[in-house]
Amino acid sequence: MNILVCISVVPDTTTKISFTDNDTAFQTSGVQFILNPYDELALTRGLEIAEANGGKVTVVHVGLSDSEAVIRKALSMGAEAAIRINAAPTDAQQVASELAAIAGGYDLILTGRESIDYNGGLICGLLGAALNIPSINVVTRIDYINGTWSFDRDIDGGKESVSVQGPCVASAQKDLCEPRIPNMRGIMAARTKPLTVLEPKNNASGVTYTQFELPAPKQGVKLIDPSQAAELISLLKNEAKVL
Repeated sequence: MNILVCISVVPDTTTKISFTDNDTAFQTSGVQFILNPYDELALTRGLEIAEANGGKVTVVHVGLSDSEAVIRKALSMGAEAAIRINAAPTDAQQVASELAAIAGGYDLILTGRESIDYNGGLICGLLGAALNIPSINVVTRIDYINGTWSFDRDIDGGKESVSVQGPCVASAQKDLCEPRIPNMRGIMAARTKPLTVLEPKNNASGVTYTQFELPAPKQGVKLIDPSQAAELISLLKNEAKVL
């Protein structure tokens, strides 16, 4: 059994965000980058399944050399090998196309539900379409029994159970498992595990960024006396503009 886990590198949630080049590019200087939390869940469950079935887990990332420290963390969690596609990720279609070029031949491909920076949630579906295999989004359970993959996934108002025979791609939701914490043995072993760098297939990006901006600062709280319903309605309509 061969499992491929697609990982992304994202800013730590405590990082102060700023922009450069007239607000057209993200300022990476001084930013602490981490393994995307949803991808940690995907990797953990992939490792559990591989260990129970005598399988192997490989991680893959589309990114430049400055992401290799985070890739090594994925290796320290237990992945046996890593692939870095040497391209700056610009949009989901470009990333999925680069991943699809190397993702054939795996029994299961896992992604996170979304990256916590752009929150697109598109890679799972795009990758499944590119490889012409089933894609199952936001899964909270993955099991493998006698050649069949079975999943639970979130849907509006409840959960859905899905079974798939053959290769498929799935994206991890937060209830899938508890992320695995690397131990010292894993950290030391990660230093010598293979990290293969591949040149991209130069899939063209369909996205350009015209401007980034930070959310508006939070405003102070206004307390309205319960007897002043008309004033509350006026403020919601004319100031907050939510009515």
